[in-house]
Amino acid sequence: MIYRSRAPFRIGLAGGGTDVSPYSDEYGGAILNATINLFAYTALIPRADSQVIIRDPQRGIELRYEAQDELPIDGTLDLQKGVYNRVIRDYCDAPMGLEMITSMDVSSGSGLGTSSTLVVSILGAFVEMLKLPLGEYDIAHLAYCIEREDLRMAGGKQDQYAATFGGVNFMEFEGEKVIVNPLRIRTDALNELAFNTVLYYTQTSRESARIIENQMKNVSQHAEKPIHAMHQVKQQAFAMKEALLKNDLNKIGEILHVSWLHKKEMAEGITNPMIEDLYETAVRAGASGGKISGAGGGGFMVFYAPNNRRYEVAQALESKGGNVFRYQFSPAGLTRWTLKSTSL
Repeated sequence: MIYRSRAPFRIGLAGGGTDVSPYSDEYGGAILNATINLFAYTALIPRADSQVIIRDPQRGIELRYEAQDELPIDGTLDLQKGVYNRVIRDYCDAPMGLEMITSMDVSSGSGLGTSSTLVVSILGAFVEMLKLPLGEYDIAHLAYCIEREDLRMAGGKQDQYAATFGGVNFMEFEGEKVIVNPLRIRTDALNELAFNTVLYYTQTSRESARIIENQMKNVSQHAEKPIHAMHQVKQQAFAMKEALLKNDLNKIGEILHVSWLHKKEMAEGITNPMIEDLYETAVRAGASGGKISGAGGGGFMVFYAPNNRRYEVAQALESKGGNVFRYQFSPAGLTRWTLKSTSL
């Protein structure tokens, strides 16, 4: 048997960063994001022996262990091993032999929630294989615990919930409480939003943990300017929700632009000269606004280009050496299934 799963990556449209503690604990956070048809994939194949084999074919990495209660967390495929360790600890009487194969449609550190989405995908395959009684909130919360508690990776909460639930969601964060509000957006509005939104990969990745740690430090030290910026970024999530629900797409670019101006003040490292040059390039070509996707520093950028200017914006950005990704919004979240065959 082969147990498969896939989880979608997300575009953060507004409120990014306000889901990170301690800001969300003290002030409450709000995020609006939407999943797209780019995915993280997992396959689990049970083994009759006691071998645990973890493979990442895209990076040419293969790890082999004897089945044990806890695989070593040593910097190589730690997300995969972290999920295995937690599942064995919480849901299995003894370690099990298996082969785990993971892959992603985008690179790690690209700002689309890659780490969290991969964790959700791996958990989904285990849920399918072990028939675990976990609902959407359970899976998303467990993914968060594995990353933030077990692996001690800095970050927020939105990505785990976006990957699990899928669709366009307005999310609210207050302490340990997370509320996912699915938005019923008209199909023509979603199609137009996808058409006008240019998703551009800068061909650079970044270590988001350092930026997020700076942001967390700013809140802990009650730094006035960064906290004010986070308040303003949060308000744009409410503005984005209203614009989408009212089909007022002309406001999207302005909301993105205001969000970007404030996001840059949240922590050091969010922007840099390359990112500023790309932003100005897109605006000159016809974009009405945009932002970095994720924590900042590199990865994907999102630009809104109305009035059929997406072509000029895409061409101008690609002249800088990166790539524009065509995509559609994906309404489905975590998906899992079983193959009654052992052939890949």
